[in-house]
Amino acid sequence: MKKDKLLLFLQEGRIEAGCDEAGRGCLAGPVFAAAVILPANFENELLNDSKKLTEKQRYALRPVIESQALAFAVGIVDNNEIDRINILNASFLAMHRAIDQLKLKPQHLLIDGNRFKAYPQIPHTCIVKGDGKFLSIAAASVLAKTYRDDYMEIIHQEFPRYDWLRNKGYPTLHHRKIIRETGITGYHRKTFGQNADQFRLDL
Repeated sequence: MKKDKLLLFLQEGRIEAGCDEAGRGCLAGPVFAAAVILPANFENELLNDSKKLTEKQRYALRPVIESQALAFAVGIVDNNEIDRINILNASFLAMHRAIDQLKLKPQHLLIDGNRFKAYPQIPHTCIVKGDGKFLSIAAASVLAKTYRDDYMEIIHQEFPRYDWLRNKGYPTLHHRKIIRETGITGYHRKTFGQNADQFRLDL
């Protein structure tokens, strides 16, 4: 089945940065976000919402995005900050940190999702499932996902029993079982709660 063609801009002729995050539903690790500004002539048939791509496809796309983007950046909010300000605010903060680092200032932000904390002096549009509709948001989703996966693979070496190499911090059965048996690490988010009742949530 042929996928719908993703759009390059919401408004042509405007410098737009697509923004997306990865790791919001995890029990452990940071939330990562990326902001990407693509050129007006950008084309890529493979690029899509990172969740619809294989790991191999995501990692193949990352250097393409980074080499062809007019600007890109990644922002990170760790688990301790998430515990202090909650995961929704942390997602917004990670996006703000990514936007802060862009070498080219965007005129408008395209935000994946239905809510966002306004970035100073740059208007934004929230787009539900935007990573499957706009190339810049899809590109941001790929960068956020791959950079976060890299991080989780590194800390997996420190705590291999949680299997972060495969679950990337998400609440899999194995991850939840090990938490119940041995407790949490310094990388876990305490505010998510680690009891059995909360594990029944449909995350």
